[in-house]
Amino acid sequence: MARPKDQAKRRDELVAAAGRAILTRGLAGLRIRDVAEEAGLSAGSVSYYYPDLDDLLHELHRDAVDRFYWARAKAAEEEADPVRRLVRLAEAGLPGDGEDPLSRVLYEMHVHAARSRTHAVLMTALWDREVSLYSAVLAHGRDVGAFRMRSPVTAVATNAVALEDAYGLHIAGRNTSLSAASVRALVLGYLSAETGCALGDQA
Repeated sequence: MARPKDQAKRRDELVAAAGRAILTRGLAGLRIRDVAEEAGLSAGSVSYYYPDLDDLLHELHRDAVDRFYWARAKAAEEEADPVRRLVRLAEAGLPGDGEDPLSRVLYEMHVHAARSRTHAVLMTALWDREVSLYSAVLAHGRDVGAFRMRSPVTAVATNAVALEDAYGLHIAGRNTSLSAASVRALVLGYLSAETGCALGDQA
């Protein structure tokens, strides 16, 4: 029997392999053998750790949610200036391009939430955490006098996350009418209007 540390490492490897398999094949029709091929293992080896593919997909979704959220939080925390903090937070919520692997996995898994309560819970958790993160950054900027809020903080935070999700889906879907740069400008334009601060001027 493998040691607990080895088992944890192998599970992490299989989660990563599942993510790669989704990027290559998509979520619809994904099979254990697809994950096994990405991991360089037999289907039986994958099934040993994850007898049910849904359990592996749930673990992948949870991992993607955590990595995405904490990357955003870290990007914001690294900026002491409230204006720069808001800009960095917004930038960290948008895919750099249609090839951004973490964003693509999240969008695939979020669509799966329509058919799975466990995935819907994870999608909701990420939404709530992102809105809370935006709310904290906006409230801080307001309290120190950097922002002149036009609307309630929670409403602005909610709309910002919704804009990111909508635009991000188009970027991930390779909508040629939108670019990562234009989407960044649009999101920052909304936040500028709501905070009374020219965020687009920030490099």
